[in-house]
This record gives sequence, C-alpha cells and structure tokens, in this order.
Amino acid sequence: MCSNGNSPDFPQRNAELDATNAARMRSNHGTMTTTRRGTRWALLRPAKREEPPMQNWTRWAGAGLTAIMALVVTGQASAEDVRRYDHATNKWVTVSAERVAARTQHRALAQRGPAAQYHRRQVRIETREKPGTIIVDSQRKYLYFVEGNGMATRYGVGVGREGFGWSGRMSVGRKAEWPGWTPPPSMIKRERAKGRILPAHMKGGPANPLGARAMYLYRGGRDSLFRIHGTNQPWTIGQNMSSGCIRMMNQDVEHLYERVPNGTKVIVIGPSGQGPKNVYTEVGVVRENVIASIFGG
Repeated sequence: MCSNGNSPDFPQRNAELDATNAARMRSNHGTMTTTRRGTRWALLRPAKREEPPMQNWTRWAGAGLTAIMALVVTGQASAEDVRRYDHATNKWVTVSAERVAARTQHRALAQRGPAAQYHRRQVRIETREKPGTIIVDSQRKYLYFVEGNGMATRYGVGVGREGFGWSGRMSVGRKAEWPGWTPPPSMIKRERAKGRILPAHMKGGPANPLGARAMYLYRGGRDSLFRIHGTNQPWTIGQNMSSGCIRMMNQDVEHLYERVPNGTKVIVIGPSGQGPKNVYTEVGVVRENVIASIFGG
C-alpha cells in the first residue's frame, strides 16, 4: 500500500545513512556537528596519527644500533691509529696521537727533494788535487769529484749536525751496494736516552738510512766509522743533520759509486772551514741542464 509516494521506513533509513556518513567522514579526519536546522559536516585539521608500539620500538632500536656501530668503528680506527708494531723490540706499542701526526709529517717530508742548488752539476774548479779525488766542503754542503782539466762534478750533500762535524784526509776502504746498517754502541746509547730504541742491525733496502750505496772511509788502514752514503731522507740534503757521515741523494751516490774505486783519496773541509786549506776554488757552473734541475739529475 502506498501513501503520497514516501516509504513508511524513510526516517529510519535516513538515520542509518547519517551514521554511515559520519563513520566515513571520521575516517577521513572529519567530524560532524548538529544544529537546529539539521546536520552539518565540518572538516577539521587531521589529528596526529600514533605509530603502532612495535613500529615505534623498531625505529628507536635501529637508531641505537647505528650509534653503537659508530662507536665501535671509531674505537677501532683510533686503536689502529695509535697502535704500532715495533720491529726493533718485536712488540706492539701504543703511540700517542701527536707522535702519529709527527710521523705522518715526517713521511711527507721524506718525499720532498732538496733545493735546486743542491742538484748535481758540472762545474769548473781550480785545484792542485789529482783527478779522481773527492773533496767535501761541509760548510757549503757540496761534494766535488775532480775530473781533471779544471772540471769537476758537484753533488749536494748533508753533513754532521752541531757537534758531529769533522775534517781531515781519508780514503775509501771498501764499498757496498744497498748496505746493511749497524749503529755504533755510542749512537745506540745516545738514542736510547731520547727514548728511541735502535736495532742492533738493519738489513739493506729502501728504508735503510744508508740508502742505495755506501763508501766506507778509512784512516791509517782502519775504519773511521764515517761513510759517504745514500739516504732515505732526501730532504736532509743541504742540511746539518747526520752523525758525521756524508749523505747524498740515492741517484747521486749511485752515480759517484761507479766512478770511485777503493783507495780513492777523500778530503773533508770542516763546517767552519777548519782542516785542509786552499784545497779548491769553484769558478762556476759549466752548463744548466733544465731536465736535471727539475729531477735532480
């Protein structure tokens, strides 16, 4: 039966629709208000959604794990930076960060060559010494190999620091390629007092302080303990830093080594000009080799 076109359950169905719409609006971050004139929908700012407890815990746990791993890695890096194996004592030792930094700077310096003025040159000299004689001028930091006819090859050298300079006449008693190094007892004692432990002996090689070649200086048939040798510290050429030996760049000592037989006369002028007098006068450089000036040839 019908009456004026409306279903008898119309009010009930409207209420159901209102409830359904309200649920939908709430799910879309809305809310419903009621006025005298009817129902009104208003969209408000979405409420902050809370993460599920498990999801929140996972995020905090991940952050904590990351922090722990960072500490572990940092700790390992620090340990590696300050822990070193001492080949002289065959023990692991802890080295301060300052000392590590100093060693790093030292290694950087070791790669630096000497100033151009100490590169190998052919020069004119005036001397009464015979060809084949070696003249070392400790004051000027040069070694001359006399060639004759007023010519000589000049090499830059490093000499003894204060208190270790010397002068006199000697001769080459023996020669060695990639020589081993046996520091004298006095040096071992002196360095130990500074906290540095030297090995009793060190095999020859690129890390050896005697470098690629050595010519052992003798006086009266006995080893003087002074040498003309190469170095693993080319930046010391032109300076007073040795314990009395004459240092040369490795390429220079190799060049000289091939020209010098045992028995070669060696004249050393002291750091203050003491010792043999009027041995030589350098007149000037014969020629300037651009390539040699760059690479120390």
